[in-house]
Order: sequence, then structure tokens, then C-alpha cells
Amino acid sequence: MIRQVRRILGDRYLDLSVLSHNLELSRGYFQTARQVKLPDIFPPFLFREMSQYHGVVACEGSMFKSKFANALTAMMIGSLGIAAAQNKLSVGYGAEAGHMDRFLQKMCRRYCADSLVITRNEESQTVLGRLGVPTELGTDTAWTFEPLGAEYGEGVLRQAGWDGRMPILGLCPINPFWWPVRPSLVKLTLSKTLGLYQQSHYRSIYFHNDGASVKAAFHRYLTAFADGVAAFRRDHRVLPVLIGMEALDRRACEIMSERLGGLPLFVSDQYDMYQLVSILRCCHLLASSRYHGIVTCMPALVPSTGVTMDERIRNLMRERGHSDLLLEVDDPDLESKLAGTLKRLIKDSEEIRGGIGRTVVSNLKAMARMGIYFQEHVQHRYPEFPLRTGHLSWEDFLPALGPNLRKLVELFDQG
Repeated sequence: MIRQVRRILGDRYLDLSVLSHNLELSRGYFQTARQVKLPDIFPPFLFREMSQYHGVVACEGSMFKSKFANALTAMMIGSLGIAAAQNKLSVGYGAEAGHMDRFLQKMCRRYCADSLVITRNEESQTVLGRLGVPTELGTDTAWTFEPLGAEYGEGVLRQAGWDGRMPILGLCPINPFWWPVRPSLVKLTLSKTLGLYQQSHYRSIYFHNDGASVKAAFHRYLTAFADGVAAFRRDHRVLPVLIGMEALDRRACEIMSERLGGLPLFVSDQYDMYQLVSILRCCHLLASSRYHGIVTCMPALVPSTGVTMDERIRNLMRERGHSDLLLEVDDPDLESKLAGTLKRLIKDSEEIRGGIGRTVVSNLKAMARMGIYFQEHVQHRYPEFPLRTGHLSWEDFLPALGPNLRKLVELFDQG
């Protein structure tokens, strides 16, 4: 997203800042943009910080949802609302919208009516349209991401025991059931005084959803996921590897590795995003509960199945024409369905790769349209801003495409 904004508006006219919870884990990700520490208790900070800029661009897959954390959605709405109230640039970029509780719906209706939200899909447009929020249809912002080359991923996998020939099955498990995160001063007090709620403590005053039913559902999901992989391996020689797309996924990866007899683990608390996606794209098959696990391996045409907890992977699989490759985290038949779906990834691999390639190119063009919408919105808010002129192609509204993406455009561009 940052590379795209820089391409459209030009570095000489930009002074970018990025909010970050953890400056160290994301250091070096944002090139010319300055990192600003986002405090856990954020409302006073937002007013002070947002008032310093000419605009806000908010990007988060769960931007308008109660599924993960109301605090996250409130922060996004607040940031956009402050910018809009000051008649500044106020853009939601690559956002998804789902179920919001009544409080968040009222916030969104009141404070985002003068923002522009470019969504990932039509379903999100429908949700926001009911709340009177102006939208345009776009996509996720990760399609132009460029990781390290395949030589890095192959080297790391060889160090982990890969022989260079056996097909690699990537697995991206999560804990789907410990959401949403909610603030609790009571739990924080008991955590500090009696050592309670340690495992469910997220950060600061925030705690994951927890309890016997949550633990039982998590156990069933991981057992079914692992047993489905084990059943598939009885008929197919593959090397499974665990990939934790977020540091929060480490526990799920460790448990699944143990259930499958000890597997290589690659988790984002030890690998940066350039390294992790390089490893991911060296896989020959993928089963993922992480949306961006699927998205970032698609430019390498890796056949993938999604084991989903919400609408993000569901919407992506529908767009690919692969709704039959979609599984649910709480499906009582997850084990058998996963084993069968993995077999399909091999049996129908060429057809699946074709659908993936066409989807990647389609989303590159959708991301270019997002750039056009963004430029128009800048022009609306700041008519004096010096925008580019002359004949521009759709690729001029994207970050410079690498050789792999250019090849996909040549192969799958349908006009």
C-alpha cells in the first residue's frame, strides 16, 4: 500500500508515518515512512497524532468487524472520523466489513459518512452501504508484495530436512476461537495479583476469549486439522511444514507439529515477512486458516485450500471459483473433508492454478483501480495537489511489478 501511494503521489510531495504496536518487529518494513508507536490506550493519542497530518489512510482486513476486537474497529473509525471532521483526506484502503455490534454500527454511521472506504469485496460494500458510508470496490493490498527469492526459501527448507524433491505441504493453523479480544480491568488485576488469566492475556488491559468451551473447540479443530493431514499422508509422500503467519499462531503451530510427530516450524516472531513468504511460495500445496497465507502464495500459483473462521477466506475462494475448496474450522467432518480436499489439490492442480493465476491478475487490476480512486479523492480534498498528467496505463497506478507478476499478467490477462 505504501509503495503504491508513493508511486501515485510522488516521494517529493510525501511525508508518511505508520502507526505500529511493535516498532522492533516491523522495523525496516516501511522504507521512507516513519514509524510511530501506537499506545494500547489510544483515544487521546489519536486526536493529538491525527491532527498533525493532512490525511489518514487506514488499512486492515478486520477494519469494520466485531469478530476480533471492538477496540481495533473503534480505533479505525476514530482515525477516519477525526480526519474527516477536519476536512482532510480520510480513506479506508482494502477494508473488509462484517458483523458489527450496535455501538460500532452507530459509530461507523456517524463518523465515516464523509470518508471514502475502498473495500476488498462486494459483501463489504453491502455492509457499509447500509450504514451510509461511501465505498468503492477494490481488493486486498498484498497482491504486489515481493518477498525474497525462491533461493532463500529453498535454502531454509533444506536446512530443515527437505531433500529438494519431495512435495512440500504448507500448513497455517490458528486459534480461531479465542476472539474477540476485550478489555477487562478485573482480569488485569487478577492476572497481576493472583497470576490468573495468564494464557488469555493479549496485551495491556486486553484479554482473549477464554474458557472450557473455547479450549475444547480449539482442541477439536487442531485434532481434526492434524488428523486430516495424517490421512492424506498415508497415500501421498509430502513434507508438511508449519507456517505461523502471525506471532500469535506459534502455539497452534507447536501443538500441530507435536501431533504430527514433529515438523519444521517457521513463525513470524523469528522470520520477517520477506523471509516467511519466500518459504510459503516454495510450498507445493497449502492448507491455511490465515487469509494472507493464501493470498501471498497465490502469485506462485500454489494450489491451496482454506479452513476459515470468517468471511475473508470465504470471499476469496468464491472469487477464485473454488468455493468447493473451502472448509470451516468448526465442521464436524473437517478431518475427512480436509484429506479429500488435499487430494483434489493434486488431482486438479492445473485447473486450480489457472483459477489462481486469473484471480491474481484480476486483483492487480482491481488494486490499480484503487489507486485511481485514491488519486481522485486526493484531488477532491486538495485540488491544488500536483498530480501526474498525461497518458497513464493501469500499471502506472501500482508499485512497479516484479518479473513474476509481469509473467502472470502476460499469461492470464484477459483484457
